Amino acid sequence: MTADASEDWKRRHERRVATVAAPYGPLALTGTHWLEDHPDGRLPGVPGRWAADGDAVVLTGAAADGLTVDGRPFAGQARLTADQGPVSGARVAYGERRLVVLVREGVWGVRDYDPAAPARRAFRGITATPYDPRWSVPGRFTPYDTGQRNVRVPNADGRERGLGLGGELAFTLAGRELTLQVTVEENGSLWAVFADSTSGSTSYRFRFLRPAAPDAEGRTTVDFNRALLPPCAFADHFLCPFPPPGNTLDTAIEAGERQLL
Repeated sequence: MTADASEDWKRRHERRVATVAAPYGPLALTGTHWLEDHPDGRLPGVPGRWAADGDAVVLTGAAADGLTVDGRPFAGQARLTADQGPVSGARVAYGERRLVVLVREGVWGVRDYDPAAPARRAFRGITATPYDPRWSVPGRFTPYDTGQRNVRVPNADGRERGLGLGGELAFTLAGRELTLQVTVEENGSLWAVFADSTSGSTSYRFRFLRPAAPDAEGRTTVDFNRALLPPCAFADHFLCPFPPPGNTLDTAIEAGERQLL
């Protein structure tokens, strides 16, 4: 079982490195521009004029700007909603770059992905601790009696935003009883933003963990071998919520992804 788990970990790690290094992976993000910060509609290094208009963004451009919308040369106006699919499928492009429309807490923005980003060219891999069964333990999820709680936490871009938490994940690690406050995803899986005593030294300042959906009795597996670097470890322009209260563990989680090479 341990050998199978170790091989599975290796395959997952290889896929993860390939995903990160892909042309439109997180290393390709060169900017996140909030439209409210640019009232003239001009975004740094991005052609056209971009303006928030209620539930959408209005893009105005000329043929000379070199933009395409839905794969066709663009001139005039287009009303854009938030892109939902992969970055490569974003409606607006500028050469090989993809301009992704997003909205957070009612604020509209545009992300600029460039396959030629310096961070992507400089990428050498992810430091990760090889699989160790000691870091995979049973966990039990208990939803909050009051339903989802929304807490305000700082984000990596310096702004504070809401983080929805659905309950508590309890587990025992090296004889210590620990808990994490977790988000419940649409598919029932869990998501934790956590830090530990290695954070900021031998590991990135915080990491993500995504346990599988609990069963009917709340049981799941807490496997820190699958701890992930957050997107902001690869590019400074991601939002990345910091750990909520209670999710800084007073123990060393020397497992999973640690930092960039």
